[in-house]
Amino acid sequence: MKVINQSFQVSYEYPVVFTRNLFGTSTLREFLENYGEKAYRKKVLFVVDEGVFNAHPHISFKEYWPGAGLLVVPGGERVKNHSDSLEKVLAAINEYGIDRHSFVLAVGGGAVLDMVGYAAAIAHRGVKLVRIPTTVLSQNDSAVGVKNSINYFGKKNFLGTFVPPVAVFNDFDFLRTLSPRDQISGIAEAVKVALIKDLDFFEWLEKNAKNLREGVESIMEEQIIRSAEHHLAHIRSGDPFELGSARPLDFGHWAAHKLEYLTGFEVRHGEAVAIGIALDVCYSQLMGFIKEEDRDRVLQVLQSIGFSLYHPVLDNKNHLWEGLNEFREHLGGMLTITLLEKLGKGIEVHEVDFNKVILALDHLATIK
Repeated sequence: MKVINQSFQVSYEYPVVFTRNLFGTSTLREFLENYGEKAYRKKVLFVVDEGVFNAHPHISFKEYWPGAGLLVVPGGERVKNHSDSLEKVLAAINEYGIDRHSFVLAVGGGAVLDMVGYAAAIAHRGVKLVRIPTTVLSQNDSAVGVKNSINYFGKKNFLGTFVPPVAVFNDFDFLRTLSPRDQISGIAEAVKVALIKDLDFFEWLEKNAKNLREGVESIMEEQIIRSAEHHLAHIRSGDPFELGSARPLDFGHWAAHKLEYLTGFEVRHGEAVAIGIALDVCYSQLMGFIKEEDRDRVLQVLQSIGFSLYHPVLDNKNHLWEGLNEFREHLGGMLTITLLEKLGKGIEVHEVDFNKVILALDHLATIK
């Protein structure tokens, strides 16, 4: 027997740009022109969230780049639940001749970016993806990372890839057309990362909860930048392709993913994450990791920002048990849940006392 052990490393680098009036300036165009080999003819396909397309009629995507293709797709989680939108993106990549020297530019919320990123990753074994997130949640969390996916077999993110974009452009102007509900929803990911990584950031969120709820632009933008910095730092220093079972950035997510499905995605991802955070914070207290006053402090911050902490669909506790097992399966069989050792620091556990989870849920049900 002969064994040849192969080993190599691949370095990734991509800018995350925070700006305004992206399509009224040369920033994006210059990036596309200067990226890679200038001798190649670079083609562009815009895939745009329908809600964004309708809310910003002044943006002429097809005229932004010579011969640019344009495909408008539904927004929200439904775009990940069925393969028809994925197939339309792949067909457009084929129709417009998007090759490995060309670009797919995904413009929209996190679900659209997930789906388009997956299409870009599997077409030609990978074409260049530029993400232009248009929601608070996608700008401060999902768009700056390396994950792409669609839902399948009734399971969230069952099909997916780990492929970084070549660039992310966060245009704060897009946030002005969001509903207050959608602005608030995205802040859950900032609370999450602050609780497990940065007490100072949590205290800043606590101090600015009212301003965040009211959508004060300068405060919202600072929240997005600080949250994105933490998510990028984690990807850079940890396990970017999740080869292990530890996933601290999924704090609060095991219950959230199930809650989204149980409500037919009527509950936004950020709203579900807020409930998942509240549940795990209560469970952390019951397990003796944090004090009651710390628990209540976190719950108050979530409420002050504008989140509900419970949903009636959780009255059936069996749903959460199913969600826990699905999360275990998604991790590869070994359960790893992040809890709070203290405010600003997470701790990983591999077993869950489900009776205490029920007690934590019962506590949330009593909070008005």
